[in-house]
Amino acid sequence: MFSGAVDMCVLYAEHAKASGITINVKREPNDGYYSDVWLKKPWCAVQWGARPTPDVMYSLAYKDDAAWNESHWQNKRFNVLLRQAKSELDDAKRAGMYREMALLARNDGGTVIPMFTNFVYARRSNVKHGPKLAASWQMDGARACSLWWFEG
Repeated sequence: MFSGAVDMCVLYAEHAKASGITINVKREPNDGYYSDVWLKKPWCAVQWGARPTPDVMYSLAYKDDAAWNESHWQNKRFNVLLRQAKSELDDAKRAGMYREMALLARNDGGTVIPMFTNFVYARRSNVKHGPKLAASWQMDGARACSLWWFEG
């Protein structure tokens, strides 16, 4: 899970209550979360790291038969577009397909995305790294141990 997840869920539940929706937040143990809760309970919270292309994320978590399709969402039009976009060489056409897929997922899908993570980095002056930082995962793309070094 991620830091602040339970607080986020409680806040989300409070806002949903105003619409007449009851969400009972239950804190599950960290150990075993992905084996006992994720993909097993009817609703849960997870944090996904960014992927390099929309195709990767859509294929992992939104495709009808994807092993990690958390909401078990199935949409025929979405899956047709996903197959077509994989082979589309025209960037503008492919972007249009991804946009339509995003709208289908937003309007018809079962995933709630309450926020996008903003990564904040802090370091001491003697810890150095290259000119760029990854914006896709914590700890510089989960590669800080190989991309950062001590100096002095």
